[in-house]
Amino acid sequence: MASIIVTGSKGKLGRVVADVLASEGHTVHGLDAVPAPPALDYTRVDLRDYGQTIDAMFGVQDRYDGVDAVVHLAAIPAPGQASDVATFDNNILATSHVFQGALRAGVRRIVYASSETVLGLPFTQDPPYIPVDEDYDARPESNYSLVKHLEEQMAIQLCRWHPDLAITALRFSNVMYEDEYQGFPAFDDDVTLRRWNLWGYIDARDGAQAVSRALAHERQGFERFVIANADTVMSRSSADLVADQFPHVTVTKELGEHETLLSIDKARAVLGYEPQHSWRRYVQ
Repeated sequence: MASIIVTGSKGKLGRVVADVLASEGHTVHGLDAVPAPPALDYTRVDLRDYGQTIDAMFGVQDRYDGVDAVVHLAAIPAPGQASDVATFDNNILATSHVFQGALRAGVRRIVYASSETVLGLPFTQDPPYIPVDEDYDARPESNYSLVKHLEEQMAIQLCRWHPDLAITALRFSNVMYEDEYQGFPAFDDDVTLRRWNLWGYIDARDGAQAVSRALAHERQGFERFVIANADTVMSRSSADLVADQFPHVTVTKELGEHETLLSIDKARAVLGYEPQHSWRRYVQ
């Protein structure tokens, strides 16, 4: 059992991560920029302010004194939700402050949200091969994605400087809740609607599972993992989707009928990650 900070604890993925970690017996300390409710079940912190960030890493009076690990999910969560420069400035500054603040507070285990976008989304240019994975160089195509790439590079160097440090980057696919699955069959009407991320998604509960498994992973240093569900959002077969939309891209393996094209093989092999919540279970 551990004492864990979760930044962005009121976000779409963060609230599920916080609940899952608490259900596993961990003591969870949520940090978020939105106003705290009267229950004060989390602390309002502006991660763009280094003073507030490092202060929260050391503890918050009447709540906790120091932590064992940090899960960093807070960010402007996608391109286009703020201006390009606002997205870049907010996200790189917040992550730098969290990484540095955690280090100064003696925290040596960090799990954070990277993004599927570093794989080359929206794939207006063909990926080098399919299924895409962690083995080729990042291909950021937006300011949002560029920040995610730079965060990974920062994490690599911090782990080089601090051999006892473990930072895990989880390249999450598009986060979904169960109540959104009723809309998935409509994707079949236009194959291009979800082409931008190879028809991938991640159930928030499976995203939380990946966080939990990354926290339990004992290896030090930097690791990156693609985190998606095991299937696509489509009824058409994965092989058919690739043949239709990416006819010139090499397919590196025989694909299961609806197998994800965002490879989770590494997460399965190293973390023991296994998605449990396919959208197909919830749509009749």
